[in-house]
Amino acid sequence: MKGVSSAPGDYVHFKSQVPLHKIPIGTKQWRYYDFGPKAVPPLICLPGTAGTADVYYKQVMSLSMKGYRVISVDIPRVWNHHEWIQAFEKFLDAIDVHHIHLYGTSLGGFLAQIFAQHRPRRVRSLILSNTFLETQSFAAAMPWAPIVSWTPSFLLKRYVLTGIRDGPHEPFIADSVDFVVAQVETLSREDLAARLTLTADAASIGPLLLSDSFITIMDTNDYCAIPQPLKDQLSERYPEARRAHLKTGGDFPFLSRPDEVNLHLQLHLRRVGVEARPELVRGANLVTAVSPRNNLREATEDTAKDDQERPVRTTDNVREGEASEGQRNEGGEISLNVGDKNDASEDLDDLFEDGGQRSVATDPGATETHHSEEKRVNPDQEQKQTKPELLEML
Repeated sequence: MKGVSSAPGDYVHFKSQVPLHKIPIGTKQWRYYDFGPKAVPPLICLPGTAGTADVYYKQVMSLSMKGYRVISVDIPRVWNHHEWIQAFEKFLDAIDVHHIHLYGTSLGGFLAQIFAQHRPRRVRSLILSNTFLETQSFAAAMPWAPIVSWTPSFLLKRYVLTGIRDGPHEPFIADSVDFVVAQVETLSREDLAARLTLTADAASIGPLLLSDSFITIMDTNDYCAIPQPLKDQLSERYPEARRAHLKTGGDFPFLSRPDEVNLHLQLHLRRVGVEARPELVRGANLVTAVSPRNNLREATEDTAKDDQERPVRTTDNVREGEASEGQRNEGGEISLNVGDKNDASEDLDDLFEDGGQRSVATDPGATETHHSEEKRVNPDQEQKQTKPELLEML
């Protein structure tokens, strides 16, 4: 992974700040990260076949610093969907969580829907990314599924990795692929066999009691391992769900396009009534500030200081030249371009109160009023104002 540093979104910093939990529940071993204020209903992230709890580290760090609680879990070693429902419910009971919001990608999105179908009282909302409604097509593509539990580990890994598009990628997408490939290497033969069995096990999603208004479908428009007909089938099932389209991002937009993904997650949580508690995060920052690792301590303090001193983004300073994050066009509209900065979603919070549109129309009259209320005085004007006073004194 390029550019390893102690930045808040960096994996090294994440591992130093967020503890990894491992708990046995019955015969299942659960591995997960849980970070953020415990008073907030959690967003639980479920990875795909090739993912682990670590692949959502950018979401855990970013959203938890804004006052949300994020739990990222590994899919345990379960061999059918009924077993998954029971195991996941026992896991929620063990960590004392009753009502949840689920974010699932690929296989994780399918498992999120299965759980919402059979345990509707526990699931308050869904974010589904590059996922599907039924496993029939995957079962047809894997005729050797009955013997998957006997297949050697290197063959299972090779099969999983062939589902990831190879070839030249832009740097951020290439980095995301490299990260996921490294995570696949950490999975045991039994873990891979169980996940592939879940993918090929005959099942389909029935009607959900959850209203479409509590569902967000977030897909990438370039390419992913899920065939487009299956993604279209999902969209047709939830016609009133909110759409969040990412122009690019590949199979793992949560790693390659974290700013956009985090922004859509935050908008979804805000829309379904989850109230962030950022005031509870500052106490946690004070705890990390006394860490014996000086380099991480300094990075944490600098990050907290930057967060406090960063000015509020207004239409005035956007117009004055910060074209890298927003540009005003001739129609009086601010077009917001979410780049690769980790704090982009924080800067754009106040501009997305309208429900997630990627542009915010502004009233020219309101802009003039805002101008008069928050007028900036540059140094040249300040000198012109003080010269007459100096002449009078002389």
